[in-house]
Amino acid sequence: MAVYTEVSTEQVRALLLELKLGELQHMQGCAGGIENTNYFVSTRRDGATHDYVLTLFERLGFSQLPFYLRLMKHLAQRGIPVPEPTANAQGELVFDLRGKPAAVVNKLRGQSELAPTTEHCAAVGKTLARMHLAGRDFAMKQPNLRGLAWWNETVPVVLPELSAAQAILIRSELAFQNDVAASSAYAALPRGPIHTDLFRDNVMFETIGNEPHLSGFFDFYFAGVDSWIFDLAVCMNDWCVDLDSGAHHEQRARSLLHAYSQVRALSHNELELLPAMLRGGALRFWISRLWDFYQPRAASLLKAHDPSHFERVLRQRVQHPMQPLAMLQAA
Repeated sequence: MAVYTEVSTEQVRALLLELKLGELQHMQGCAGGIENTNYFVSTRRDGATHDYVLTLFERLGFSQLPFYLRLMKHLAQRGIPVPEPTANAQGELVFDLRGKPAAVVNKLRGQSELAPTTEHCAAVGKTLARMHLAGRDFAMKQPNLRGLAWWNETVPVVLPELSAAQAILIRSELAFQNDVAASSAYAALPRGPIHTDLFRDNVMFETIGNEPHLSGFFDFYFAGVDSWIFDLAVCMNDWCVDLDSGAHHEQRARSLLHAYSQVRALSHNELELLPAMLRGGALRFWISRLWDFYQPRAASLLKAHDPSHFERVLRQRVQHPMQPLAMLQAA
């Protein structure tokens, strides 16, 4: 999250009243992230305080947003713990604020777990599988906009910033991913709406009775239709690696993979391609972080991500491929 577009309390108050969410009590710009302007807002309604997140979209247009917001609404209505967008009296979910498309969603309880245990990973795996199944009947379609086509377009843009060794790695991995995508095994992968960005800071946990309970997934604004196993790979590349070295964490990976497969059984084909998808997920975020680092935008609150982290993850995934079938058999 970041703040690129400043909005006044009067503008926010008017939108909240239109949505019948109550009288604005407090608003605060959110630091962290890089894509959109975000504010935490609190309102007073029916004698109680209610917390929301107001997002102004800096790159996504009015025509693009219905996919993301309708998907979140669809998942929330099927019992998946995600922020539910608020509609006005006409059923609209996207609003104009200072010329930017905007949306208001309920704020999830809890906080992110940045040092997850196997228990946290199991909860994430189970909920991710439930989310994939709940999205099967979502009617709207949109490709993963940060998928292979975007990688092919963006690598030439960031190549001049790389060392010779980095350029060799990124070119060779891109060629490998193009070969995988051309295979019949890849074409046969089951697909549906996916999150594509389910990192530790996009999941909330509450502690109830000294036990962690997953309270929600959020930040769906990279979502698109793609293979479910790619979504799982992106998730595992954050939850199941050592953040300093990028190395694979066996116990957390086994816990997440087993919990996912207990809800949605993984096919042999998916398990065979998971190591390639783990490499692809690492490549995707190395490219996007390079692009954001070397093509920055001004923001009043902004914390850039380190591109070198996913370079390390990619090297680890190439040199030490995971053995998912053996891991499930040992679980």
